[in-house]
This record gives sequence, structure tokens and C-alpha cells, in this order.
Amino acid sequence: MPASKKRATIVDVATAANVSIKTVSRVFNDEPHVRKVLRDKVLKAAEELDYHPNIMARGLVGRRSYLLGLIYENPSPDYVVELQRGALDRLHGEKYRLLVLPVESVAKVSDKIMNILRAAALDGVILTPPASDHPEVLDALTRHNFPFSRVAPTGSLEVGPSRTTDGVEASRKMTAYLLELGHRRIGVIKGDPAHPSSSARLNGFLDALKAAGVSHSPDLVEQGYYTYESGLAAAHKLLDRPDRPTAIFAQNDDMAAAAIMAARDLGLNVPDDVSIAGFDDSAIAQIVWPRITTVHQPVYDMARSATDALIAKLENKTYDNLETHACELIIRQSTAPPASRP
Repeated sequence: MPASKKRATIVDVATAANVSIKTVSRVFNDEPHVRKVLRDKVLKAAEELDYHPNIMARGLVGRRSYLLGLIYENPSPDYVVELQRGALDRLHGEKYRLLVLPVESVAKVSDKIMNILRAAALDGVILTPPASDHPEVLDALTRHNFPFSRVAPTGSLEVGPSRTTDGVEASRKMTAYLLELGHRRIGVIKGDPAHPSSSARLNGFLDALKAAGVSHSPDLVEQGYYTYESGLAAAHKLLDRPDRPTAIFAQNDDMAAAAIMAARDLGLNVPDDVSIAGFDDSAIAQIVWPRITTVHQPVYDMARSATDALIAKLENKTYDNLETHACELIIRQSTAPPASRP
């Protein structure tokens, strides 16, 4: 068998570039005051030798791991993918790496959060809902001066850096759109009550009804948990009744897709018999038929920006403490004016 190719070392790069080992180290640590001509020589030599610095070794020297954590509890696969994609795209070409930390229940581990982060040897952490709103988590990180950034928080926005959206306003706009179509009996499938986003979206819904002078029917609100299964059960309860709603606003797209399936189970056509709207604009909204009218929530952009801010924080660079990202209504085929009933 042919001998394996010897891995290039920092000494090889220094020799090839005709510079000192210290200069190579300064280049790969992104230290200032390295002349461009030297930096280019080092990077060119490294590329030709296929040299990659050992991040773990660098971490031992500087007492840093160059690992950033991403904590999530959200059960929606598409939402989680967008979070990871945003963070990873920002880290491309950086010395930092991402460690994903799924948590079954943030509430159950909130008192152990520092133990979890320290066991993972993280330099910092990106908090996503509901961790990004959990007071005990925020308090522990702040008290221990542990670097963090937040994605989609709904409160205490001054604690940051925070990257958020206005879920109340986005929900208000979707409800107003359904009202403009002529719907008056609008059902709601709520998200997980442990996520503050669920109450924010319900408040937006109620605000729009009040502004339009439409009375609220509490019996048209069913509990879901941001999962397809919970959405299916909730939609069956809403639709399997003689006074069913003419439209359903599900608080995420997984539950909206489930509502379309529930309608089919009951022999109802979407949107002729019932309109269905979602929230997030995740991949499933364009896979199912009819494609789902929804709210585009810029999860990717928030995750990328939160990662950028966390890096800036770790490197003592400037960053905006608060950014609010705009949501957008995406009108597709799952909604239409209500049909007159016999």
C-alpha cells in the first residue's frame, strides 16, 4: 500500500513562505499589524501545502475552544435547519465551529444551563426559542459573564445581542388578510405554551379581530405544540363540527400542513371549504398542496446575524445590540374567500 501523505505543519508553511513560525501563527490568529504581502505569502504557502491549523491546539494555547453552541428546543425540523444554516454560513471560513445542543425542555434544564455549557467547553452560545426568553437562563449567563446572543426573543430585548421579529404585528397582518377575504369565523391552532412566540401570535390575532370589530370565539382556539401531530389533532377538533370555522390560522407551517390533511380526512377541500394559513414560511409550506399562505419569518437571517454578533462580542468588536428583522406575508393557494353555505 502506498504510504500516506505526511500532514503539513506550521514549520513547513514558515519554510515555504520564508517567514518565521511566529509570523505564520499571527496570520492564522488574525492578529493585526501583519503586512498584506506577508499575509498573502503565508496563505498561499498554506494552500499549496494543504495546511490547516489545529483549532484544538490553538485553543489550548489561548485557553479557548473556538466552539460556539446553538441551543434549541423547537420541534419543527425546518425551523431547526434554518437556524443551523444561518449560523454555519456565518462561520464559514472562520476559526470557530458550531456545536448543536438539542434540549427536550429548556424549563427542565434551566437550573443546569451553566453545567451544560461548561461541559461542552463552549466559548459562547446562541440561544433560540424558548431559551432566548427564559429568565433563569438569561440570569445565569449574565451572572457568570458567559457570552451569548439571542434569536427571536419576545421580551427583555435590551439583554443581548438580540435578533428578533415582531410576531404580534406579523400575526395581526395575517389575520387582517383573512378578514379582508371575508372570513369571520377564524380558528386558531396555538403553538407550544412554553414558547412566548405562541402568546405573541395569539395577541396579534386578537388585536386584528378587535380592530375589525369582529367578536372572538374562544371555542375556535385549540392547543397545539408546533408539531404536525398536535396540529392534526387540533384541526380535527376545529373542523369536525357543524359550525366549523371558514379559515384556520395555525401558528406554524407544520401545524398548517397537518390542518390540510385533517380537512382531507373529513372530505373538505382547501381552500374552497376552509382556508388555512401558517407561520414561518418553512420548506413544508411549499411542498404540500395546496401550497400554504404563511408569514415569512427570517430565521436564517436572524441566526446568521446572531452568530455574527456573538463573534464580535468574543473578539471585543462593535456590534448592534438589537436588530429587528421584518416578516412578510406570503400569499399562496391555501386561502380564498369563504364559500356561501347552504
